[in-house]
Amino acid sequence: MGYATMPVAEDSATGSPGSAKMPLPDARRIRTGRVPDLALLLPVVILAVAVRAWNIGGLPFPNDDEGTYLAQAWAVRHAEGLAHYTYWYDHPPLGWIQLAAVSWLPSWLLPDLPAFVQGRIAMLPVAAATTALIWAVARRGGLNRPAAGGAALLHALSPLSVTLGRQIYLDNFAVLWVLAAFAFALSPRRHLWHHVGAGVCLAFAMLSKETIAVVLPAVVVALWQGSHRRTRAFSVAGFASGLLGTALLYPLYALLKNELLPGAGHVSLLGTLKFQLAGRAGTGSVFAPGTEAHALVRQWLDTDPVLPLAGLAATLVVLALPPRSGLRLRGPALAAVVLALVALRPGGYLPKMYIVQLLPFLAIALAAVVQAAVAALPAERLAHGGARGARGVRATAAALLLTGAAVLTVPPWAAAGRHNATTAETDAYYRAARWLREGHIPDPGGSRVVVDGVLWLDAVGSGLRPGTGAIWHYKVDQDPAIAETMPHGWRDIDYVVSTPALRGERHNPQMPTIADLLRHATPVATFGEGDGRVDILKTHNGQG
Repeated sequence: MGYATMPVAEDSATGSPGSAKMPLPDARRIRTGRVPDLALLLPVVILAVAVRAWNIGGLPFPNDDEGTYLAQAWAVRHAEGLAHYTYWYDHPPLGWIQLAAVSWLPSWLLPDLPAFVQGRIAMLPVAAATTALIWAVARRGGLNRPAAGGAALLHALSPLSVTLGRQIYLDNFAVLWVLAAFAFALSPRRHLWHHVGAGVCLAFAMLSKETIAVVLPAVVVALWQGSHRRTRAFSVAGFASGLLGTALLYPLYALLKNELLPGAGHVSLLGTLKFQLAGRAGTGSVFAPGTEAHALVRQWLDTDPVLPLAGLAATLVVLALPPRSGLRLRGPALAAVVLALVALRPGGYLPKMYIVQLLPFLAIALAAVVQAAVAALPAERLAHGGARGARGVRATAAALLLTGAAVLTVPPWAAAGRHNATTAETDAYYRAARWLREGHIPDPGGSRVVVDGVLWLDAVGSGLRPGTGAIWHYKVDQDPAIAETMPHGWRDIDYVVSTPALRGERHNPQMPTIADLLRHATPVATFGEGDGRVDILKTHNGQG
């Protein structure tokens, strides 16, 4: 088909013949380059998986969101629906559907581990695929092999990437699919199905975590750069059909269930969307000390000051590079800028894991600036040995740049790396999960235990009835279906597994039963100490 073999010496952005300094690789060049590409990429992928796997159950401290997504994946895997309680469209379900597909193996092979550790192990293939896709986007964006390897390595070793990449977050799935969308959009072969695939992958990303939708303009820019001007209309049409045809399945699902529009007696997609956009409390401005957003950004920078700051500066440089640089990375750079602007908006809601969406693009931009700096050297003038001497000058410059980067990067990353590899913060959760699974709850078929999201699956594994025997603490007051089964309030509960997440709701006016439970219960087992402890509490309900 002629579409796959359009001339590549023509600049894809302007359509002017001969303006592209670096022609796109043809199919034969890609085939011959696979072995050396794989030889460089495979060690980086192995390293990325290894640094995440080491101490994966010890750090970071469990987040209730992890347990929520893992429990929803459990519901999908056991054909219980899209969630372990009423699915209320808080997020599109594709993220935990994917988690269901990868989490069964760790739970089968390692049944004695706490559920959250099994889920974190299931995230390792996602980390491997993300690393490979960073390489692919970098190469298709014009980076040479060392620079592409550097981008993948920056992301693999960033302490922020390691810490958050271990955790069970929907953002990790969304980033994988967005990178796949960029890889398709920048495909050197320019097949129409690649551009359809870019739209499908972007839809998958949005159906994994809806907030990633803000990068749509950036993917369109990449598609514009990656398509030929003579067939660009077909490329855009194919991209749009792939995107809309896939993304609209979600509202279609809600419509078929009569849950698209708000109404009495049922949840709704648009009603939840309204809450997410207008009803949810904001975290304040990142520039205002004392706000949650400001504290969160400080926490990110304390963990890794290098990649966020240097990467953001690099994205601005990439956007300013002229077409003759041979790079086609305006789309990924624009994605980083858009995501950063969303995070910096005043009064919005900034979640802890949001930085996950930015990190791959920052790593690619930083590697691109290093390559561009080396390429901009007047090596031929500085060298006296012809082409070989010019290559030597550039190699020396690259070595000096990398040495300087290492001097700035290694000290903070080494300290954070030691912390990630040696710190154990989850012992209390390990011991509490074991206590539950060992059958210390009498009559698990009839007892009712309130737990947080992290330990919900461990409670179910002990024999408690999902949903009404093992009760997620958010549902005690928030779910009418659960409230109907508790006519006597806290007295209908036998045990409470008191964790930091559960204790954090004791002063929540919308969850009064949690405070009542903590006031009317006595510890029967305690694991750990301080704020991170887990207490097993028996309620004073006159039963048992």
